[in-house]
Amino acid sequence: MRKFLSNTIALLGFFAVVTQFILMVWASEGSMVQNLLMFFSYFTILTNTLVTFCYWRESLSNKPNSKCFFDRSGLLTAITIYITMVGLVYQVTLRGVWEPQGLQMVVDELLHSIIPILVVIYWARYEKKDKIRWSQLPLMLIYPLLYLIYILVSGEFSDFYPYYFIDVNKLGWAKVLQHTIMLILTFVVLALGFIGMGKLMAKKSLYFKREA
Repeated sequence: MRKFLSNTIALLGFFAVVTQFILMVWASEGSMVQNLLMFFSYFTILTNTLVTFCYWRESLSNKPNSKCFFDRSGLLTAITIYITMVGLVYQVTLRGVWEPQGLQMVVDELLHSIIPILVVIYWARYEKKDKIRWSQLPLMLIYPLLYLIYILVSGEFSDFYPYYFIDVNKLGWAKVLQHTIMLILTFVVLALGFIGMGKLMAKKSLYFKREA
């Protein structure tokens, strides 16, 4: 079941990311370089690409005598937090903004709903929760912080912001900084929730093993 789930996540992620890029190129009049830069400026795309790579590596590590890719302490939890944030922000702030149709709708649901749910299920079932530490929180926040800094700085030169709630041109710096702080706090709360839940599940698992 573990290998099946990791393979499924990797294949769905690959299909969704590649198809989304093809759909964007078809609808764009820009150069390939411009399309690539814009494409990978979306947190959704970067995170789903990260998920796809990590689960592809995990599917390879499921072979006999191979070391589990997610044995790295905190890695699976961090990836789960990132993709959960993708799903959460989309459902709360972006779902009502547009109504994709056809293949775009399928890809949209894969990137923002189905893959995040599958990753959370994988985390709940296979994460080694006894290795989760509160001290891992600062490291988990590096990726989203670097992303926000990059987007805000690059937007000053390109005038392109991938999400409307961080568009300085339309909202101004004061409002965007408020939204940025809210996003960071949401990451912190989400990370604390996963770490806390993981530690609680680890304690329950240890208790049942002792009882058995």
